Amino acid sequence: MSIVGKKFPNMSIDAMSEMGENLKINIFEEATTNQQKILLFWYPKDFTFVCPTELHAFQEALPEFEKRNTKIIGASCDTNEVHFAWLNTSKDNGGIEGVSYPILADTHRQLANALGIVEQDFEYDEDGNEIFSGSNVTFRATYLIDEEGKVFHEGVNDMPLGRNVSDFIRMIDAYTHVQKHGEVCPANWEEGKDAMSANRKSTAEYLAKH
Repeated sequence: MSIVGKKFPNMSIDAMSEMGENLKINIFEEATTNQQKILLFWYPKDFTFVCPTELHAFQEALPEFEKRNTKIIGASCDTNEVHFAWLNTSKDNGGIEGVSYPILADTHRQLANALGIVEQDFEYDEDGNEIFSGSNVTFRATYLIDEEGKVFHEGVNDMPLGRNVSDFIRMIDAYTHVQKHGEVCPANWEEGKDAMSANRKSTAEYLAKH
């Protein structure tokens, strides 16, 4: 179930810093208390395949997000100990050494289940016993949260499909434009391009021009 337009769940989750510090992070409070946007991205599992490419891609783009007052937070259902081991594994050995943003360790799947992003299913046998199926790890879900704790974007990729980091920068730019100017952003909008007022006249003028 989508939570776009709603407040992000208000709960504290274990996390790991780049220095190996055990943290508790509340995404909602990070946004509202610090008056910043949050990009929270979930990935299936540490020490896997597509996942390190995404963590490094977000790290490389970190200055662009910081310029936009946006904090990056990664997340999976691995433990802090596994996160720390991966953070201390070199990039050329499949690790994420050099990643400097925090990573949630939602080992009990408290937040992941609240968001509905865990690959799991339950069936019942003839005797009524519950049978679990699925990997019990998360899909590649991404949430953009504003300074009031409201979700203004969510997206979920299947596990084999890596994300395009630059498109999240574009969406943050678009949402910030809406916040500042009260306009709406048309298809393929990028910073510096024309936006529109939310009325028929402005839409007609935009379409006539473009």
